[in-house]
Amino acid sequence: MRNSLKIVLLSVMSIAALGCKKKEDKSPSYHKGDLTILTDESFKSVTEALADGYMINYPETHIKIVTQKEDLAFLDLLKDKARITVMSRDLTPEEKKAYEEQVDLKFLPAKFAADAVVFVVPKDSPKQSISMDEIKAGLESEAKNFIFDGTNSSNLNFVAQKLKKQPKDLKFSIIPGNQNIIEELGRYPDKIGVIGLNTFSRPYDKTSERLREMVKVLPVEVGGKLYTSDNEGLRKMTYPFTRVLYFLTNEGNFNIANGFIRYSCTQLGQMIVQKEGLQPYNIFKREVQMR
Repeated sequence: MRNSLKIVLLSVMSIAALGCKKKEDKSPSYHKGDLTILTDESFKSVTEALADGYMINYPETHIKIVTQKEDLAFLDLLKDKARITVMSRDLTPEEKKAYEEQVDLKFLPAKFAADAVVFVVPKDSPKQSISMDEIKAGLESEAKNFIFDGTNSSNLNFVAQKLKKQPKDLKFSIIPGNQNIIEELGRYPDKIGVIGLNTFSRPYDKTSERLREMVKVLPVEVGGKLYTSDNEGLRKMTYPFTRVLYFLTNEGNFNIANGFIRYSCTQLGQMIVQKEGLQPYNIFKREVQMR
């Protein structure tokens, strides 16, 4: 009788263990599962590159990149329609409060790259630089000589924030898509395109090379001095429109979203950022010392 009881108990324990094991296999994890990342089109390239790197390291993960205007992506994050989004502008105190209240997490942006908003003109344009005063005046002019990729976009948001303006108060033209701005700018020789650097920052990418050949990136003049969006300008953040890209998530535990964020901020992820032609955020101090 006692032996029979032992057999029954062992059978029950085995079934329970199998049940737990099955449940564990189905539970979310940083190394397997599905994840959708919302990103503005301006920094889609670096986000895709990081996602590809993560999926290579963790073959059971499947990451989908969805392009969405920065402001709308942030709202979807608050509404729990997405687990992670890429941001560039600083959130207002009200937005930070809304994030902490609705997501129930501390606002801790995961910074991973220095990017920039750049001003471009056709390659044959006689214009060689642009001043902050020109930018301010141009964005108040009915001529609408600056072309952005749309409202609610990261480029418009960042420039407005830099000028201490509301996006709705700026006057500008629109051509949807950063790449489209470059490709169509030749039709508007008096206009200035405003795009994200990551649109064509990849050093050896054929599409990036083609786009770079079509336009001239204007240095920005401040106080009589010119600042460029090259590696040094981004690393030292002397270029006035340098922006730091960061991830926000509403995931409170260490599952795939936080696993992806950690990967992006490690040396391996930062090497991918560098290959994208952007400035790694977490290892650039080490690079400065090495140089």
